[in-house]
Amino acid sequence: MFKTLRQDIPASIVVFFVALPLCLGIALASGAPLFSGLIAGIVGGVVVGMLSGSQVGVSGPAAGLAAIVLTAIGTLGGYENFLLAVVLGGAIQMVFGFLKAGVIGYYFPSSVIKGMLTGIGIIIILKQIPHFFGYDADPEGDFAFIQVDGETTFSEILRTFQNISPGSTLIALIGLGILILWDRVLTRKHKFFQLVQGPLVAVVSGILFFMVTRDNPFWGISSEHLVNVPVPEDAASFLAQFSFPNFGLIGQPEIWITAFTIALVASLETLLCVEATDKLDPMKRVTPTNRELLSQGVGNMISGLIGGLPVTQVIVRSSANIQSGGRTKVSAVIHGFFLLISVILIPGLLNKIPLSVLAAVLFLVGYKLAKPTLFKHMYSLGWKQFIPFIVTVLGIIFTDLLIGIGLGLGVGIVVILFKSYQNSHFLHIVDRSNDKHRIRMTLAEEVTFFNKGAILKELDGLPEGTFLELDLKKTRYLDNDIIEILNDFAFKARDRNIDILLISEKGEIHNPVNYSEHINLQAQNA
Repeated sequence: MFKTLRQDIPASIVVFFVALPLCLGIALASGAPLFSGLIAGIVGGVVVGMLSGSQVGVSGPAAGLAAIVLTAIGTLGGYENFLLAVVLGGAIQMVFGFLKAGVIGYYFPSSVIKGMLTGIGIIIILKQIPHFFGYDADPEGDFAFIQVDGETTFSEILRTFQNISPGSTLIALIGLGILILWDRVLTRKHKFFQLVQGPLVAVVSGILFFMVTRDNPFWGISSEHLVNVPVPEDAASFLAQFSFPNFGLIGQPEIWITAFTIALVASLETLLCVEATDKLDPMKRVTPTNRELLSQGVGNMISGLIGGLPVTQVIVRSSANIQSGGRTKVSAVIHGFFLLISVILIPGLLNKIPLSVLAAVLFLVGYKLAKPTLFKHMYSLGWKQFIPFIVTVLGIIFTDLLIGIGLGLGVGIVVILFKSYQNSHFLHIVDRSNDKHRIRMTLAEEVTFFNKGAILKELDGLPEGTFLELDLKKTRYLDNDIIEILNDFAFKARDRNIDILLISEKGEIHNPVNYSEHINLQAQNA
């Protein structure tokens, strides 16, 4: 594990800079104390990172839960009451893990997962445009189309151009230039530039720029455009930032409803992220999903016990980790320790980092997730792959992550049903001699009730006087609904002068009356 420290430590620094504003922003968007986001980031990195079976996934507070948290805090009557729901939600997640519910993650089509990654990449870029230009009305981590500030993604961008901060924009452009130079040129020139990551250089440049220009009325960056980590005066005020759950309400139904909601949404978001990160992992390792649910459950219980937000595995952090060369879970754990140490020792220095520089870092993360070539590749795979992909992308952009995934999955299911409809049978004319149609219909290996429409259409469309060869030799599963259709057609066939030759594993029979008698029971009941 420690053999890869040379790759993991630089990656952890990048993840730290990505995670820091997101932890604070998600807490702000959730209506929770700012420090609660940092607690969740630390627990997600250190605790979940140690327990998880994922080598490249990084956990922390989730943007997808922000709306749930905001509503729940108000409904439950206070943050301490909400923390109890987080603890119980973690326990429910552990139950999911013990019940091996992690298998659900494998039922999402590849096209939808790729659409999720691309959609998140685009939304990262769109959401960072305002921060890039120094307009920070909407908090970091608010990834929904309809934002907490009442604007939409696109209306916020339009409003940005009326509120450009020259200093923030300039250092963002400088930071982006450093990142591109580092990524495209310098890392290929010398190993030193692989050890010292471009984002670190960009952030240091941002701090220096702020300090040099702080008194300049034009180029200076005001405090609302900087990272805003809570700065305690002493040890007592630092410890006072921790909150604890109100266990006195454990019998309240509202608490349990919120807990189950948190567990369900957090588990789903985690499983989706696991599937996505496994695809991004250059070493193509497979994460044990049930273990991941267990580790996330433990993480949520600990986070809730000390005042933190719910945690999930997060694609933004995970993709930043992978793109920065992270090889093992060590990078996730170290990033958690970086968060812990920095908020204790150097919160004042962190508060000198311009948000626009961090936006430049996230720009690069987003671009690598949503490269234009990916759209071309998905289009080349055909409409059955492209449509679920593009619906997922658009759904994420114009709604939010989970709704977008749901829309993509729904379209994917429709495509599967359509393919099933198409592939229920093969139909071709064998011979037309003597004005007698000879038609052979070969049923597929598995024929279910989804195929009823296709088979009915073909049977009803047979002309009078047809000789039909019905081949079931390859069929291993035949739904009872299909057998009923065939039995009904046997009566219709006599009136239309249609001869039927049934070919099955039991042999050949002309004009059967009851098909179930002549079909292998394995085919009916497998």
